[in-house]
Amino acid sequence: MKPIRHHMSKILKFTQFSVRDLFVAAAPTIALIAGVCLLAYWLVDPAPPRTVRLATGQENSAYAEFGKKYAAALAKHGVKVTLVPSAGSGENLKRLKAGEVDIAFVQSGSTNEEAAEREGLTSLGSLFVEPLWLFLRETKGKPPITQLTQLRGLKINFGAKGAGSSRLFRQVLELNGVEKGEVEHFSLANTPATVELLEGRIDGLVFTSAPEAPLIQMLLQTPGIKLFNFNQAEAYARKLPFLTHVVLPQGIVDLGRDIPAEDYKLIAPTATLVARDDLHPALVDLFVQAAANIHSGAGWFSQQGQFPSAKYTEIPVDAEAAKYYKSGPPLLQRYMTFWLANFFDRMWVVVVALGALILPLSKVVPPLYVWRIRSRVYRWYGQLRAVEQAVEEASDDTRMQVYEAQLVRLNEIEDLVNQVSIPLSFADGLYGLRSHIQFVRKRIQFLMGESAPAPDDEAVAV
Repeated sequence: MKPIRHHMSKILKFTQFSVRDLFVAAAPTIALIAGVCLLAYWLVDPAPPRTVRLATGQENSAYAEFGKKYAAALAKHGVKVTLVPSAGSGENLKRLKAGEVDIAFVQSGSTNEEAAEREGLTSLGSLFVEPLWLFLRETKGKPPITQLTQLRGLKINFGAKGAGSSRLFRQVLELNGVEKGEVEHFSLANTPATVELLEGRIDGLVFTSAPEAPLIQMLLQTPGIKLFNFNQAEAYARKLPFLTHVVLPQGIVDLGRDIPAEDYKLIAPTATLVARDDLHPALVDLFVQAAANIHSGAGWFSQQGQFPSAKYTEIPVDAEAAKYYKSGPPLLQRYMTFWLANFFDRMWVVVVALGALILPLSKVVPPLYVWRIRSRVYRWYGQLRAVEQAVEEASDDTRMQVYEAQLVRLNEIEDLVNQVSIPLSFADGLYGLRSHIQFVRKRIQFLMGESAPAPDDEAVAV
């Protein structure tokens, strides 16, 4: 059985397709295709960065709290969100324009469509309404403040420089005919301003924030602190189109204690997620999906599913974000991890590159494979030609020695040729080489017979 197996293994050796030769022949083509694909993959549509800078807001503000939620949401996908604290919407907008951050919370009304396009800014959608909260300290013996004109002569904190509340409240006062300087203006951050209000050193303070902000929650339940009721809220919304009229329902803060004890009319801009227009589309998708998870629930001023939205923003909405609001998350991201889905989503670049290269280059590989196999035979013809040349150039004095040496050389060549392994479909070339070796051997032997000295008469007679 062993001889039969040995014989069969030798037969298989010569009938197998030469995968190694095919790989070597195709290697340059494969390397070229891989190189072009990688170049296209990284240059045409680079991979999304793994870090992004998000400008939030002041400590204990809604922006700061929501920023933490976005950081946690994107961390699940391997993207690190660096939170950059700020005074508020105004400062965030400046940092976006300067390229100091990639994305930020910005209050509606902070800019306009032309300015946003000029600065290279794009909206990822509005997230929530953030009412203008005016908290005033109640004073015994004085009537409650019901009109903004009654603020003349009072000490009011408008918000830190760079906060959206300061700019908005100035516009509201101007609509009421209250000139700059008629109200003593302070520019403290939210937390120290709250301390000043509670200590009685200022008469009121202004926020623009979602009700989730800890300071808002605290002030709504603090005795002696009164929330201003914007009874003319609808008129403000008509005068300033970026504002909406919202109602803080009676008892929404604490039903048991009936806080607040009545409905409060408020005016509210919307908070918008604004990014630079060079933010990678894949990160846009991630932020919009995170926004849907964080802001889609029902709230004090919004219905279930009302936010996030492509509405309520004067900044042009990013194309990727608009696609999400229309069709939901990308198909692949519904079933795959973010990075895997992003990889396949970008594979169209590779497909285009492959389509442009594979068809023409595939015609080169078969000839290269054939040439490589046949070269194992053809290279010995050079050795065979060298033997013939040495025989032809042999002088009369050294002819026999040359013939003998070349016969030895032919034997060595034949031994090496017998060790050559090629697929059976190319065996005709190998057998042709062997026959040509035999042909050259016979020719040398014939020449040796002609060159041998003829025997003389005496030797014949003997």
